[in-house]
Amino acid sequence: MNKIIISALTALAISATSVSAMELFVDEKGQVFMTGGKGRVSINSKEAQDIKENLIANPELTAPKKEDTAVFANASKLKFSGTHYLGFTHKDYKERASDTHGDSTSAFEMRRNYLQVKAYVLEDPKSYVRVTLDATYDSSKASGKADVIVKYAYLYLNNILPATGVELGIVHRPWHDYEQATSWYMRSISKVFMEGTAKFGSSADLGVNFKTKTDYFTSEIGIFNGEGYGGENDVDSSGDKIYVGDGTSLEWRTTLAALGNGKKKRKPTKDTFLDASFYGQYNMDNTDNNGETYSFYGLHAVYNMPSFLVAVQYLNAENDSHEAGEKHFNGDGYSINMTGRFGEKKQFSVLGRYDRWKSKDLKTDKVVETKDVYIYGGAWQQNKNIKWLATGETYNIKESDSKDYTKGMITAEVKW
Repeated sequence: MNKIIISALTALAISATSVSAMELFVDEKGQVFMTGGKGRVSINSKEAQDIKENLIANPELTAPKKEDTAVFANASKLKFSGTHYLGFTHKDYKERASDTHGDSTSAFEMRRNYLQVKAYVLEDPKSYVRVTLDATYDSSKASGKADVIVKYAYLYLNNILPATGVELGIVHRPWHDYEQATSWYMRSISKVFMEGTAKFGSSADLGVNFKTKTDYFTSEIGIFNGEGYGGENDVDSSGDKIYVGDGTSLEWRTTLAALGNGKKKRKPTKDTFLDASFYGQYNMDNTDNNGETYSFYGLHAVYNMPSFLVAVQYLNAENDSHEAGEKHFNGDGYSINMTGRFGEKKQFSVLGRYDRWKSKDLKTDKVVETKDVYIYGGAWQQNKNIKWLATGETYNIKESDSKDYTKGMITAEVKW
């Protein structure tokens, strides 16, 4: 197509020199006109020659425009996206149980495979319905098949209160998503401290979550089933069946955005921010805790600038039950993580994180187990869609060597 336009442009330029009574004009796309107008120049001018050279150098300017593929839905707009954590892990154990083979394992992994769609079904352009499917593959399972679950499925209504929207369905819990979006950007290699090392809950649950955003203050406060989106039924000590949802959980996060940019979506390689948060749960009649109640609270602070990030937090948990396992939902600990970024676009980074969690006896409050977890490595943000990570992790339980290990990971984090 561009060859035809350029050839016609050249031919007309030659012929125009012999037709003195006629002046032709050309626009930036190489289209020829018999009359002048906005954006048109004389075909005999230097500007016309520049247009010709530009079209030769950039043939895509004259390529036919592709038509969008039709997608039909009873919504004003559909938005699709995906997130994928793919990698390889090698793990060396300090000691292994007698029923295992060898002292190391190696496996390719599909740690997470999210496929998401948002349907905008209301006049408010910021209200929508969201569904996220999550597929994982565990090579240790006999079936050797991927498990697919619904991670999120909720209706979000924007501004039902001043600066406040609400999620209803299988929704975000107040803490996990905030920490992953402001201070722990390496979810593809490890869960946040609360879920990964301390073993409290999951990032989604059935319930309702009110989300407030202002320049200097943000919060999430909600009521949930409490067991998480993967919760299962259980039986109590008397043998009676306990159902997911027998009790509910009050959960919250309140955050002070000290630099006044809490309302915007921060970009770690471009924005500077300083946040301090208080978060927690009061989780009643939880099936994971033998039908008993437990609670925890945490304090967290993060400072980020384009070249550096540091975050610290403290977590304390208390269990109302003296019948549950002695190490379950009772203890305290802390975590610190740092990231250094460099390169023209801060596309390279080095990272380190240290977690300590002390489980305590429910009756005596004495420490019965101490976990130390070290995470370290480097990352390369290849483009806006792909991040590569080479990392290691050392896991140690002070009171026993049976679960200790070190592991190395190669990870591709893909988002679109």
